[in-house]
Amino acid sequence: MTPILQFKQNLTKPQKRRFDGLTTPGRIQAFLEELPYCDSDHYRSPLSVLNGAGACCFEGALVAAAAFWYHGMPPLLMELVADGKDDDHILALYRKRGFWGACAKSNLSGLRSREPVYRTIRELALSYFAGYFDEKARYTLRGFTMPLDLRQFRSIPWLTSDSGVDRISDALDTRRRTMIVTPADARRLSPVDERSYKAGILGSKETAAYTFYSKRRSERLVKKKAGIASGLLDTSRLFSASIGDRI
Repeated sequence: MTPILQFKQNLTKPQKRRFDGLTTPGRIQAFLEELPYCDSDHYRSPLSVLNGAGACCFEGALVAAAAFWYHGMPPLLMELVADGKDDDHILALYRKRGFWGACAKSNLSGLRSREPVYRTIRELALSYFAGYFDEKARYTLRGFTMPLDLRQFRSIPWLTSDSGVDRISDALDTRRRTMIVTPADARRLSPVDERSYKAGILGSKETAAYTFYSKRRSERLVKKKAGIASGLLDTSRLFSASIGDRI
């Protein structure tokens, strides 16, 4: 029995009806958006996620890959590689008419799905650069892996058992990585501007961690009040601060 057939047999009737309806990438992405974002001390299988455990980005990608396979498409994963300080990110890939698209679960608005308009994997990976930043407003995407076809793991029960999911994670971690931002390039990157920063964290469960600009604003307010109190405030600077001054 193939892993996907075993997965189908383990679904409840409501779960099977739901998966029967995930016939397009758009519907799969909408389903991922409904799942609560949550982390745990171990990765969970798509079946565990469907049983109410919620999902992190890796688990969401596994659910999307399972849905693609369920409907006859290859279950492909790609890892976006961060700078070593930020988290890596996992996408479930698909192709339509020769163009690449993706479904993904993320706390950041810009790291979710992509429409199938990208000619190469590199183009698809680069489309995530602007939305890939950390809580200190630093761009952190550095590279990507080539797609991993999960059909090769026929002996690993990653669809139905949590015990098999770590093997998929390990396989992603050992794939060859293509870098798109060199260390020298990274040192020259500007910070994320405030408007893009706020748009990227909109609706994030971890919004409390992304307080870079609000902290800067509070610091400026404290300095402003201190200047007023001491009579030394240069008011002309309040209206001429550049973006660089504000961050």
